Amino acid sequence: MDPESPPHARRLRFYKTLCLAYQSLGVVYGDLSISPIYVYKSTFSGSLRPYKEDHEILGVLSLVFWTLTLIPLCKYIMFVLAADDNGEGGTFALYSLLCRHLKAGLLSTSHGANHRLSSCNTETPTKETRTSLVIKELIEKHQSSRVVLLLVVLLGTSMVIGDGILTPTMSVLSAVNGIRTKATNLPENYIVLIACIILVGLFALQHFGTHRVGCLFAPIMISWLLCISGVGIYNIIHWNPRVIYALSPHYTFNFFKQAGKDGWYSLGGVVLCITGAEAMFADLGHFSQSSLRIAFMLVVYPCLVLAYMGEAAYLSQNKIDLQSSFFNAIPERIFWPVFGITTLATIVGSQAIISATFSLIIVIGVRDTEVIGNAYGLAVITVMFVTTCLMFLIISTVWNQNVLLAAMFVVIFGSVELLYFSACLTKINKGGWLPLSFSLVILSLMLAWQYGTSRKQAFELENKVSLERLHILGQSLGMVRVRGIALIYTSLAATVPPTFAHFVTNFPAFHQILFFVTLDNLMVPKVPVSDRILVGRIGPPEFRAFSCIVSYNLETELIEKVGEFLRSNCCDDEEYAITVEDDCVGRRRNSASKSVGFREEEIQEFDKAREAGVAYMLGNTYIVASEASSIVKKFAINVVYEFLRRNGRSPAISLGIPYTSLIEVSMAYHV
Repeated sequence: MDPESPPHARRLRFYKTLCLAYQSLGVVYGDLSISPIYVYKSTFSGSLRPYKEDHEILGVLSLVFWTLTLIPLCKYIMFVLAADDNGEGGTFALYSLLCRHLKAGLLSTSHGANHRLSSCNTETPTKETRTSLVIKELIEKHQSSRVVLLLVVLLGTSMVIGDGILTPTMSVLSAVNGIRTKATNLPENYIVLIACIILVGLFALQHFGTHRVGCLFAPIMISWLLCISGVGIYNIIHWNPRVIYALSPHYTFNFFKQAGKDGWYSLGGVVLCITGAEAMFADLGHFSQSSLRIAFMLVVYPCLVLAYMGEAAYLSQNKIDLQSSFFNAIPERIFWPVFGITTLATIVGSQAIISATFSLIIVIGVRDTEVIGNAYGLAVITVMFVTTCLMFLIISTVWNQNVLLAAMFVVIFGSVELLYFSACLTKINKGGWLPLSFSLVILSLMLAWQYGTSRKQAFELENKVSLERLHILGQSLGMVRVRGIALIYTSLAATVPPTFAHFVTNFPAFHQILFFVTLDNLMVPKVPVSDRILVGRIGPPEFRAFSCIVSYNLETELIEKVGEFLRSNCCDDEEYAITVEDDCVGRRRNSASKSVGFREEEIQEFDKAREAGVAYMLGNTYIVASEASSIVKKFAINVVYEFLRRNGRSPAISLGIPYTSLIEVSMAYHV
């Protein structure tokens, strides 16, 4: 917060932060907050069932407490949230940071708009260390290191999707199973049916958007957290106040000493207490660092600790209820109101990351929460370990901190996560194969899409043509210029795409004024007005061709911007042409002088073309593997990539282009 800003501005920012913190409870913290429903049940299943002594129950409580403290509180709240990419979070945000600072991306860019934005350069310059220079040189020189980095990122992303499939399944099914504590004879099919109905309704709510969902769900989550913390306090006082001693790490060491290998196996259940922690970082783009920290430290963390302590206090005096402790620990008088809030809370917890179609499949096909829990734990801990590995590069190369600090981060948090990861791997045959299967399929699709996109981009870079060459060719073909303005969308800045050359070669006619429009996808929440459109020429003035790099799609403002460019003083006596060198968009000054009369004629021609109307040209390109390609390449390009391309959203729909003014040029790229 800026100390020099006016008091009312500081108060306004403070109230806005509190409002965001309130909304984050309904969007970000739902998954993490509903974990008490199934953590003890999953932990005390399998090999840990015989361990029912107080020191073992309190040992699990100590494990839960320190896991919550180390991973969500220390790792994410204190460190990872600070690694945002212009306000965006998640695995790809870390990758975006690394690509910008280390040139670690595999896809080349034709322009460097990110570098021209002042909003993209908010980081305080720091002196690079010797280690950071070595790491940068290693990544930039060796493509294999960039490939490995991309594979790690895609693995983490695919596991996030697997997490999204399993989150609703685990939470909703666990909550609905609570009915059996009162209706013991209820058939399992009824439980599955109720869970499926809830999932369908949950998926139907997604189109309302984050803001409305957050405002709707936040009161539910606040009620839930207050409810479980209140029940926790009651159970601590009523059953066993001595559970407070379990906050000492001594109980953790004692637990492993007593349970041995069985205690290590149980970590696959304990890890479920931090499910949803990754959402704090992944959903950062919707909120702010301050709001997420306030919500977690003041509300979520203390309420969860009290809930786990209260359930452990109940278990220490009711050891027969190890498999249904959460619902049995609720006092009889308030059971049904709490059960209702629990069901609503699981709906909230499932909405942050949801893939409802696959979730329904899992509920119907698996049904067993123990198996789903094993799969869930492996997906969660894999994503967290990937984040830890990426943070090593962020700390050492982006933040330019001492490599020992980065290594300490990995050792402290990575060792804990590897311990949980190893325990989850032992349960691959008991459900752990589910996220691995999902991830393998999703990872294959991502790799096929990335490979196809890179080959397509390489083809366009190799086959780009200059407008001068096209004009010379057009003279021999009898090229005709028709009235109006044409917007030709291209992924390459300041160049003529192959699709346009393909079009005019077969139909030697194009519009009077040409806008070659490149849409920039910038990793910033808002683009300043001055940076939204960059206009320049392509070729000499008589070609009437302009390069327009647009950071958002707005036809009217784009045309006005070109008009301002023609009327600006820079066009009075000098001609500017766009050139692309070293990933930067610059202006090359030509020596030719431009007369005032010629400029007036050009402006009049532009105004007439604008009145004549606007046409849009999009390239409907596809790539085909050559006959000499391997079977793997043919399958990846001709089958997988083509399937994804055909089923993707049409660019015309994404850009809001009217079909009556649309020209699509189909062209096959043989790679």
